[in-house]
Amino acid sequence: MANRLPFHLPLSSQTIEAAVTCIQSGGVLAVPTDSFYALAVGAFQPSALERLLAIKGGRERSPFPVLVGDVFQVESLAENIPDNALNLMHVFWPGLLTLVVPASQNLSPLLTGGQRTIGVRQPNDPRVCELLKHTGPLTGTSANRTGQRPAQSATDVQDQLGPDIDLILDGGSTPGGQPSTVLQVEPEIRILREGAIPRQKLQEVLIRDK
Repeated sequence: MANRLPFHLPLSSQTIEAAVTCIQSGGVLAVPTDSFYALAVGAFQPSALERLLAIKGGRERSPFPVLVGDVFQVESLAENIPDNALNLMHVFWPGLLTLVVPASQNLSPLLTGGQRTIGVRQPNDPRVCELLKHTGPLTGTSANRTGQRPAQSATDVQDQLGPDIDLILDGGSTPGGQPSTVLQVEPEIRILREGAIPRQKLQEVLIRDK
């Protein structure tokens, strides 16, 4: 059964150490975000990504979104980031916008789903951003098995996934609501999923920055 630790600012040294150890050893942890709880593994660890695939179940070559602590962490995941993507990051991050950008060639196909792009997002949760400074980029897929309801509390995670993951960071209930909007920026700008940030707001920024 997963170990469970409190997740509140300021993050305790115990929580940081446990999370870093979990990630570095190829473990899987659950962390609250600005929407739902997420299942997090190191973005550069293929063995952990394989384990995450098995836990989620029902995924066929689907890419995992990645959470970053700031814009600078995107540089380790992407290459030739378009100016329009950088502008959108500065306007909407931290927040509920996942940007699909050209992926770095050294990323595992388990992370990208075999595609040449990667979805990245800085969550609007200072606890998570602080954690990401210590762990580096982490997957941000919802904490649930494919086809089941995303978890909104540590208890939800424990009930659904407790035996299969290593650590739950208990930050109380998450807001839920709409998921992040997913926007592809290359080879063409295209909304892959309209979520919390409406199409009109994105268009306003894109038109302004032309």
